[in-house]
Amino acid sequence: MKKLAVAAALVLTFSAASSFAETFTGWVSDAMCAKNPAKVSNANHADCAKKCIEGGSPAVLVVDGKVYKVSNPDALKSHAGEKVTVDGTLKDGMLTVDSVK
Repeated sequence: MKKLAVAAALVLTFSAASSFAETFTGWVSDAMCAKNPAKVSNANHADCAKKCIEGGSPAVLVVDGKVYKVSNPDALKSHAGEKVTVDGTLKDGMLTVDSVK
């Protein structure tokens, strides 16, 4: 019975830990251009990202070649093409942005 209680406590601890905010540093791009992450990881991409996001393509965050879809892309919209640090929560591959620096 004690083993079951310990196992349950561990499961709850790990599931709770996954809901804490994390910090990500990367480039704000749009979903279409982020299909080639190497292309968006520099400041020269800013004009393209701004145009595409204003045109309706959702904002995404590219971190070390990995593209994160964002549940609230408007939080990144004004940072299109910029390198930013984002505090947010990652759940099921979807990033929810809490703050952008």
